[in-house]
Amino acid sequence: MDLSDPDERTRWRERLGQMFEDRQVICAGGPLAAYTEWVRLLEACGARRPLLLAAGRGAGAIPASGSAEVVALEVPLLGSMTAELAALDGMLRHLPEKIRRRVEEYDTAGEACWLVPPFVRSEPILGRAVIGGRPAAWARLEDKATVESLWDAVEQPHAPHVVVPCDADHVLPAAAELDAGQGTVWVADGFNGGGELVRWVVTETEAADALTFFGSRARKLRVMPFLDGVPCSVHGIVLPDGTAAFRPVELAILRDGRHRFVYGGQGTTWSPPEADRREMRTLVRRTGEHLRRTCDYRGAFGIDGVLTEDGFRPTELNPRFSGGLAAMARGIDMAAFNLLHLNLVTGRDPHVGVEELESWALPLLDSRPFARALAMVHEPVLDGPLEMPAAWDGSVLRRDPGGDWLMEAAPTAAGIYVRLAPLRPLEPGLRLGELNVALMRMLDRELGTSFGALEAAPDVRSAIPTGQ
Repeated sequence: MDLSDPDERTRWRERLGQMFEDRQVICAGGPLAAYTEWVRLLEACGARRPLLLAAGRGAGAIPASGSAEVVALEVPLLGSMTAELAALDGMLRHLPEKIRRRVEEYDTAGEACWLVPPFVRSEPILGRAVIGGRPAAWARLEDKATVESLWDAVEQPHAPHVVVPCDADHVLPAAAELDAGQGTVWVADGFNGGGELVRWVVTETEAADALTFFGSRARKLRVMPFLDGVPCSVHGIVLPDGTAAFRPVELAILRDGRHRFVYGGQGTTWSPPEADRREMRTLVRRTGEHLRRTCDYRGAFGIDGVLTEDGFRPTELNPRFSGGLAAMARGIDMAAFNLLHLNLVTGRDPHVGVEELESWALPLLDSRPFARALAMVHEPVLDGPLEMPAAWDGSVLRRDPGGDWLMEAAPTAAGIYVRLAPLRPLEPGLRLGELNVALMRMLDRELGTSFGALEAAPDVRSAIPTGQ
């Protein structure tokens, strides 16, 4: 199959979409704006009008009037993305009685399916099939305290580390031994979103504060040296005939003078040296095949890490359709990637192989670079959605009605979600990290947030020859 042929790709996408044809679909787990593309996709697949259990409005356009049935889902304000995502599965399995009645009224035959994020288990909800969730064995792969064994299994160089009980007697000696001069990074066991349970520790005061912070949030900590360099990720899709590997994505993980990590967005305007790119894609293939052998894994996954002076050092596995891949896919054919992943995780034939997918996707991903800066604000600076056009001069982002960027913000259950999107095509070379710093400085000026003085991680690898 030649996926570069629009007609062939249309036929392929239609075949993938048959999983929703003439089917009722209940979408749950996100704000209303998050369902806009899904409603259009479900309509294109021939699904019946979906039921949306929406947790707030969200940032951006919402589904067209009449295109879906919408029910407001009240989500408790849990104060963090990690807590919100961890609570999602339980919330959907213990819905309020009025929501349960609405589901039964929508689907009187009990034959609808749920379309949910990967943080929901794949077991049925209210007797109805779940699409988009994952088995418990796949979810456990995301445990930050066990992932280092995966790098050993696939023979990938990684930073030294120890996993110890979360108390001073174990953590402090481990940190002293592993500190290579720039402090250590402590990560809580289990799942955490947006790096909320990660701390960069350099001073004794920071160590004491971190132990207090983790005391009620972790049983164990993974301790490793601080890695300097560009944070980045690389993604793959496990297919029946192998693992497709895509290009690296820059992650805007910013820092400040208090050794604080602040998480932003993703972009592909930056690229690592070619030899590092090849190594990262090889790691994806080895990892995908290992996951297939050990837990029958299928579908998309991502590997996060840092491009250090010594090369790429992985730090975590995201066994799901993660943000970097979603952002890349949006630039070439988001519907096809979403349907491909959903077909794979439900055990359906995807009608495509590794060579076909890579030969179509890789050139397009390289020719259509993107930079999407993001921010999560935990202060009550907005009570509704906001749009603000802006211009960036390479250093400062300013409000500008004629600017080339659009800042969108809206309250969510975890805080105020902010994204910055370009209004014109981008050229390679832009560092997403620097753009994300400019976004947060603009939020401080315009909305009174308190991100403070931040800086992007340095590119310590590009100047070093890597072709040997």
